[in-house]
Amino acid sequence: MYKSALFTDFYELTMTQGYFLQNHNPRVVFDMFFRSLPFGGGYAVFAGLETFLDKLKSFRFSDEDIQYLRERGCFQESFLEYLKEFSFKGDVYSVKEGSVVFPQEPLMRIEASLIEAQVIESMLLNQINFQTLIATKTSRMYLSSRKGKIMEFGMRRAQGADGAMSASRAAYIGGAGATSNTLGASLYGIPAVGTMAHSWVMSFDSELDAFRRYAEIYPENTVLLIDTYDTLGSGLENAITVGLELKAKGKPLGVRLDSGDLCYLSKEVRKGLDKAGLEDAFIVVSNELDEFIISQLLSEGAPIDSWGVGTRMVTGGKDSALTGVYKLAAREHGDSMLPVMKISNNPAKSSTPGIKQVYRFFDENGKMLRDMIALNDENMTEQGPLTFYHPMYQYKTFTLDDFDSVEPLLSMVMENGKTRMKSESLSDLQARCLRELDRMDESYTRLLNPHGYKISLSKELKTMKFDLIQKNS
Repeated sequence: MYKSALFTDFYELTMTQGYFLQNHNPRVVFDMFFRSLPFGGGYAVFAGLETFLDKLKSFRFSDEDIQYLRERGCFQESFLEYLKEFSFKGDVYSVKEGSVVFPQEPLMRIEASLIEAQVIESMLLNQINFQTLIATKTSRMYLSSRKGKIMEFGMRRAQGADGAMSASRAAYIGGAGATSNTLGASLYGIPAVGTMAHSWVMSFDSELDAFRRYAEIYPENTVLLIDTYDTLGSGLENAITVGLELKAKGKPLGVRLDSGDLCYLSKEVRKGLDKAGLEDAFIVVSNELDEFIISQLLSEGAPIDSWGVGTRMVTGGKDSALTGVYKLAAREHGDSMLPVMKISNNPAKSSTPGIKQVYRFFDENGKMLRDMIALNDENMTEQGPLTFYHPMYQYKTFTLDDFDSVEPLLSMVMENGKTRMKSESLSDLQARCLRELDRMDESYTRLLNPHGYKISLSKELKTMKFDLIQKNS
């Protein structure tokens, strides 16, 4: 929503002024990746790319922005004059949006001047981290529902307007079939859904009258909220009365449960509907759902047809942020690019140097086997048996000689500041996500104790990384 280039951390601007005043603006390469998987899961779903690229194309400093920075008293006029003409003219490589991704591997690669690459860091992470988190959370709910009907109902609990809009977009990519967010539905082409609130029922003289009035207005989409007063008493009875009236006209009925023991209530409601001859009526549930609750309900045989999920989908629940970071991987040095890396006493926080590509290997059934991070000038698509090297421990290796195909994951999506990738609809991105989930073994997608998908280094990249560590130790 914010088009201003002030949508960045202040230290990005103080650093870029330092680069400018020192005439230190070499060509560089930055990687965006995340360090650990959210939700104790076995994978993540990459989202936010198109939103980021749209914001990057319009990343400009207006006259008002320049005046604000001038008033801060720490920016020189020559730097402010530079910012007046600023626009991103670099290259962006990325994994396809909707792809399944894993820790430590580059999801995006930015090749640009140091100032250009530095000043966009915060905006990039803001867009990618949040949407990837929400797409991942939603995909877990989709799988837990046994690929059922998931609806995103989270607008009122989202973190402000930006959070609500980004969450609606990302949730759809992750497998939600619809949203209650009308603006999100309009802008992103997502089906809009809504039933009724308890206030509708309470605003009429009787529950039956409230149900009938609603069915008169929306006979093709009647979903009655039956827990305002007495779910299995008046609620179910009045819903059956209206449902039979709709059935006589050839119209469908849905009922929604928003409180109580959803397993017990859904079973009793199903019995009541079936006994009344409303076997085709469907049951919708809501009320603080997440993937674990959905899985538990289905494991206990709850006859639920669709799920309205809000708070724990659009906020990420207990994991409220993705651990995405942005690290320098190479910088111009004479006529070549010099690999660089962050070295930490904690091996997991050391970055991987160089200009890289990520390769994904598949078996004969199209299932994912493992990923390899390699140097960009290596070609892993035409090689036979390959040795995979652990990204942190030199002595750990694995040889893969039984794979059917391999795909590079990073491709150019922006060149010289101009978008190069083909525009895709949100439905296309969701379809990619669901296909990729199907290409994973179930051991990686289970909720509890998922198997760890292996991310390895090529031999050349392993040698480069550990040589740099030894050189700087």
